[in-house]
Amino acid sequence: MKRNYKLTISYDGTRFFGWERQPGKDMTIQGKLESVLSKMTGVTDGEKVNVIGAGRTDAGVHARAMTANVVLDTDKTESEIQDYMNTYLPEDISVNEVKACSDRFHARYNALGKTYRYTCWYGASKPVFDRKYVTILDKEPDVIKMQEASEYLIGTHDFKSFCGNTHMKKSTVRCVDNIKIERSGNYIRLYFHGNGFLQNMVRILTGTLLEVGYGNIEPEQVKEILEACDRQKAGPTARPEGLCMMKVDY
Repeated sequence: MKRNYKLTISYDGTRFFGWERQPGKDMTIQGKLESVLSKMTGVTDGEKVNVIGAGRTDAGVHARAMTANVVLDTDKTESEIQDYMNTYLPEDISVNEVKACSDRFHARYNALGKTYRYTCWYGASKPVFDRKYVTILDKEPDVIKMQEASEYLIGTHDFKSFCGNTHMKKSTVRCVDNIKIERSGNYIRLYFHGNGFLQNMVRILTGTLLEVGYGNIEPEQVKEILEACDRQKAGPTARPEGLCMMKVDY
């Protein structure tokens, strides 16, 4: 019997070309999930297992709790599906929960909010055991100025200046309701929560706030960058390894 299942997934994105399946690229999160589920359900070439994710993380980006849904025709229980997937998925992808859900549940369309965390490291030593999950900074940023600048980004705005897709045809208006920047020892962590994020948006926001921290952009200039709706006005796109999707709200 066909049923819709909600999946909660963690992955280390280091080796992958991002979430979304791509022609000619075997190493995508979506592709690996669909391949294992196709084998589990015995689908033929004419059929297709379609795993729908709450978002599309970029190459090298990680997730602690990506949510997805998939319609499966199987007699296996939820725990049996989870066990099968974790047996045959690579070691850097884990299915943490499988739950049968309403036929109407859609991981992307029903998402109310998402939390991302970007982790930086600054110091004389090296983060040997975290090196795949942090971005190492060349100089120390002013976290207080970064937090001051982030206040201009809170609210519902057109975030076109912070979108990596300069040919975006759909609306670039999003609501970011919280940005928190914390320092703990050598770690600097930026948390972003909003109703949705554009392509590369969190990494461009991070890159811009770091430029404020380095003194290259004044905090109040972030308002002008936002209002310009011009990607060229914003800071660089921060590296992918520091970014992790933390949670999806429903």
